[in-house]
Amino acid sequence: MRKKLVSLTMAVSMLIMALAGCGNQSVQQTSNGSSKSEAEKTSQDQTDDSADQVTMADVSDIDGTTISFWHSMGGVNGEAIQTLVEKFNKENEYGITVNAQYQGEYDDAINKLKSAQIGNMGADLVQVYEIGTRFMMESGWIVPMQDCVDQDNYDVSKIEPNLAAYYTIDNQLYSMPFNSSTPLLYYNKDMFEKAGIKEVPDSLEGIEEIGQELLDKGGAGEVISLGVYGWFFEQFIGKQGLFYANNGNGREALATAVEFDKNGAAKNLLEEWKSLSGKGFAPNVGRGGDAGLADFSSGKAAITLGSTASLKQILQDVNGKFEVGTAYFPKVKKSDEGGVSIGGASLWALNNNDPKKLRATWEFVKFLISPESQAYWNAQTGYFPVTVKAHEEDVFKKNIEQYPQFETAIQQLHDSSPKYAGALISVFPEARATVESEIENMLNGKKSVDDAVADMAESINKSIEEYNLLNME
Repeated sequence: MRKKLVSLTMAVSMLIMALAGCGNQSVQQTSNGSSKSEAEKTSQDQTDDSADQVTMADVSDIDGTTISFWHSMGGVNGEAIQTLVEKFNKENEYGITVNAQYQGEYDDAINKLKSAQIGNMGADLVQVYEIGTRFMMESGWIVPMQDCVDQDNYDVSKIEPNLAAYYTIDNQLYSMPFNSSTPLLYYNKDMFEKAGIKEVPDSLEGIEEIGQELLDKGGAGEVISLGVYGWFFEQFIGKQGLFYANNGNGREALATAVEFDKNGAAKNLLEEWKSLSGKGFAPNVGRGGDAGLADFSSGKAAITLGSTASLKQILQDVNGKFEVGTAYFPKVKKSDEGGVSIGGASLWALNNNDPKKLRATWEFVKFLISPESQAYWNAQTGYFPVTVKAHEEDVFKKNIEQYPQFETAIQQLHDSSPKYAGALISVFPEARATVESEIENMLNGKKSVDDAVADMAESINKSIEEYNLLNME
């Protein structure tokens, strides 16, 4: 086996060191038949090694086929998935049965895959968070979705381009977008009106300028409840129009180091964050994407940042105490020009060397991303509809009518170029934990901005180097 598979256990151990989050990426294209880049060679090797161009069975040959679907959606989201599975099992014309199994957090599902035997993975389809993309590509476990797309002549233009962009490398769609989100700025309209602020700032710099007015006139206890979250860090880099990692964010070739310490992206962000904190506008509310939501929903903070998938929860928690507004995720400085990337997870087909199960898996994937399914999924969960035509479904239209704030998320997605889709590195979970620790050190006065940036870069670069050394030929 290739060196990458020999060291698979260590690779997985690195992957599961941190909690799941959300993510980043972009589509890189080749055009002239010139020699392949390192990333192209890696992608081609992956296709050859893991999939061996597995041929799907014809739909006429799959009657009675059962497939296993591992997912990481609990609560309301899990109920929505189960409803879709039951609908597919009842209505599909091919005699396919899907056995859906909740595996706990995203890390748990990957860890379970690690212990499975290649060729009998225990699952046929698995939901993996976006920052596991590079790892899954290199795992030797998967059949790229592009193989299914090509064999079925599926029209990928049906998929939202900016969602597909995250999971497309060298013109290969490796996994199918499923539960995708972007971050938004949420604000208390009542406080803004009371303070006489008519325009929502589009940058941290702009938030700082109105901070005192929100405290003095708007009645805010905090200006912005900003959770220390690695995904936000990545988004702020993209909003500056800069790269997180070298080699085109790890898409033109394999990333060998971070870029944010050299291009000024991290320093720009941390200096502005430190200024907001120093003025008492952005107290340290803790780690994680949900860390800032409680202060906002309680009416203490005038602004917070959160996933689009948090919209319904925020509205439920606010429960009419004030009017919730939504705006694009902020830039760092007013002059920045960039965009957001997606978070969430996608669906990966596993290589079990079974043409019938692969065809059944593909038919189930097509059902999950159908306009009808995606309109239902959006209405129940708040995640983006993956399929463009889902916007034409009555369920989607009624949901937008009930929650007009979600229009902001749709517009922001369409206004962001695929080139801001974000970075691909195999050690992203560990990198996010490092970023969060160093930001906390900076906010708590333990390190300067320069030292925090240097230390996070050094630590992440070491992890990337070790991973690449162990897993790449």
